[in-house]
Amino acid sequence: MARKVLVLGEVREQTLRNVSFEALAAAKTVAEGGEVVAALVGKNISSLADEMLQYGADRVVKIENEKLKAYTPDGYSQALLAVIESEKPGGIVFGHTALGKDLSPKLAAKLNTGLISDATNVEIAGGNIVFTRPIYSGKAFEKKIVTGDIIFATIRPNNIASLEKDESHTGEISSLSVDIKDLRTIVKEVIRKATEGVDLSEAKVIVAGGRGVKSSNGFEPLKELANVLGGAIGASRGACDADYCDYSLQIGQTGKVVTPDLYIACGISGAIQHLAGMSNSKVIVAINKDPEANIFKIADYGIVGDLFEVVPLLTQEFKKLNVHS
Repeated sequence: MARKVLVLGEVREQTLRNVSFEALAAAKTVAEGGEVVAALVGKNISSLADEMLQYGADRVVKIENEKLKAYTPDGYSQALLAVIESEKPGGIVFGHTALGKDLSPKLAAKLNTGLISDATNVEIAGGNIVFTRPIYSGKAFEKKIVTGDIIFATIRPNNIASLEKDESHTGEISSLSVDIKDLRTIVKEVIRKATEGVDLSEAKVIVAGGRGVKSSNGFEPLKELANVLGGAIGASRGACDADYCDYSLQIGQTGKVVTPDLYIACGISGAIQHLAGMSNSKVIVAINKDPEANIFKIADYGIVGDLFEVVPLLTQEFKKLNVHS
């Protein structure tokens, strides 16, 4: 059954996050041949509309307002509820990001509808739209279908491939004026503690360190390897607790959940809480001096050795290959 599906184009520092394009691909499946409408919320976002069209949106609706310059749940929910009221979609797809996790339950409650969160796959089976999502910290997966009027889901980054960009694809771009009022939260300033470079939650390659790095300086060879591979730096909770790095890099049950193409775990023992955040990575390489470390049980490739010897050697070899030119 063809249906209209609304997708939130998530903007960070005047750039669309990759998960926005993945959400468009998921929306194409949910729409079953119906229209996919992208919503852009913020300030000075007009230049981003064409990119949403090129990645599969049929139309784009912009909501620009000074009060939407920074994300607040009140402001964004008012804007999106106005779009939903105007478009009356049969489906809504967000990225399962910090913003999506915060905003989607609020909207679902307002709409009195269900929500499937953190979906890693969407398909049509038996005449239904079927979502797959992890449960029990990634130890098992469940399949969900929606029986209500609105299919509302968030998708985990790096799991659903975006459509190929078509720069010739165009569509209608319209604006919707929304009076944003009664904000209970006002963002005065945003101070970013995360390191510059690739966004951890969307990185295709992650080099992560645990207590085995021994100090904040121990992350330096990992950073060099990550730079050569065009990847991001991550950490276990143990490394964060030991003050080797900032908690913004934490991967695990109480940190970020990531699914990169390549995950290189350096000096990480493999506690169950950490595995919950990275076990669905496509290829896992573990480097650890302890051959009995739990991380080797889920690794595709294991290297038993001192990370301070192994990581620089890997960096040298990848430089020879010129993998990120």
